[in-house]
Parts: sequence; structure tokens; C-alpha cells
Amino acid sequence: MSALRAYIDLMKLRVVELLIITTLPAMVLAEKGLPSFGLVAATLVGGTLAAGASNAFNMVIEADTDKLMVRTSKRPIVTGAISRKHATLFATAISILSLAIFAIFTTALATLLTALAIFYYVVIYTILLKPNTSQNIVWGGAAGCMPVLIGWAAVTGSLTWVPVAFFMVVFFWTPPHFWALAIKYKDDYSAAGIPMLPSVSSQSSVIGQMWFHTIAMVISSTAMIQLAELPVWVLCTTVLLGAVFTFQLFALKENSDNYNKVAAGIFHWSITYLSLLSILLVVAQLLSA
Repeated sequence: MSALRAYIDLMKLRVVELLIITTLPAMVLAEKGLPSFGLVAATLVGGTLAAGASNAFNMVIEADTDKLMVRTSKRPIVTGAISRKHATLFATAISILSLAIFAIFTTALATLLTALAIFYYVVIYTILLKPNTSQNIVWGGAAGCMPVLIGWAAVTGSLTWVPVAFFMVVFFWTPPHFWALAIKYKDDYSAAGIPMLPSVSSQSSVIGQMWFHTIAMVISSTAMIQLAELPVWVLCTTVLLGAVFTFQLFALKENSDNYNKVAAGIFHWSITYLSLLSILLVVAQLLSA
């Protein structure tokens, strides 16, 4: 059981949950209703395996730096529960299984996008961006936006401006979400030599960039609602959710005593925001069908 648990930990399923949250509404919007159970199941299982494989490859690559960070020091490769070789074989196997599921049960475009997402996260983000630039999560976060495109392509075999707008919502959501967490662990990132923005920039710079991405996220959200031709009440509710998000940012003050506490609150609210937005999209589309 401990070995099984270690392999599950390699996949970082708690992170994968956020990707699943955006896949389903993209599929519902594409279908303009509920897609078949089989297609949804194949897409979600394939997507979970793809994201899990990406996370496992990430742990293989970052095993040495994980040793230097308190937050990651208990990961299975660091503790020796799984060797790098076995972790690599596992990640490769579930990558292949994921792509096979997409190829058999969905569409060629969804399969291609899934392969691209794995490559982007492992090579572009983990190897090239993360250790070399403080904007790593901005551009590397594009990998986490791919489930939106994959979900849409799994239903239609094509893409339109609606999933592109949804992609941009998640793209702009990712930096303030992750930086809010990175504020808590900035000393960890400094110890590992990873230039995460809160560990290498001033608080004013971090706050300013979080504001920029949050505003862009709200704008992208409203654009997506309009492109999807959803009712006005959905647009109003989306704006309200965005307003609550921005209200959280107002409390993040430079050099304040509760800076880290406020940042933690923003991190948790960001998850709530994306979850509520996804639920809203599903409900609105089903009511409009």
C-alpha cells in the first residue's frame, strides 16, 4: 500500500483536480449540453493521467532541488520511496496510456493537444522557464490552461474563440493564484535557487503584477461569457465573482503585518473563484440548452 501511495503522490492529484474543474465546463459549452458519459469519462481519465505524468516527470527532474525545500522534502523520490528510474518509467507509461485513451475515445486534435501539454509542462516550463526567469509561472502556466482546449476539442474536433477566451481566463488566473502561495514559501524557493517572483522581487512589484493579471482575468471572463452567448445574468454573476477576487487584493498591503496571511486567503479564494466560475458555466449552459 505504501508503494501505491508513493506512485499516487507522484501524480499530485490535488493539483490535477484544478485541471479537471475547467475541462468539464469546456466540454459542456462545446456540446451546448451534456456530452455522452463515455466521452466525458475518457477525457477526464485521460486528462488526469496526462497531468499526473507531467507532475511525475517534474519530480524526476527537480528531485535535487526538492531536497532543498521544506515544502517538497517529503516527495517520494526525495525520501527514496521511489527511484528516479522507476518514476520515469511510471510517468512514461501513464503518458502513453493517456494518449491512447484520447486517440481511441476522443479526437485527433484532443490527442495532439494533450501531447503538447505534457511536452510544454515538462520541457518548456520545468526545464527551461522555472529555473531561469521570475516570469516562469506566467508563460509556463499555459500548460495548465490546455485542459480547456483539450476538453473542447474532445467534443468537436476543432477550436473556436470560446475555448481560446476560456484559455485566457485560466492563463491570467494562474499567476495571482500561484504567487499567492509562493509568498508563503518564498524562502524555500530562495534556498533552492528558483527565481519565483515573490522570492526575487519587491512586494510592490508582486502586488502590481497580481493586480494586472487579475484585471485581465476578469476581462477575459466577461469576453468568454459573451462569446459563448450565455444569458446576461451569467455575465453579471461573473463580474461579481471577479469583484470579490479584486476585493481580496485590496487587503494585500506592502510591508503589512498580515501580508502572508492575506496572501494565503487569496490563494484559497482563487481556487474557489475558478470552481464557482466552472459550476456557473455548466449550470448556465444546461439551463440555456
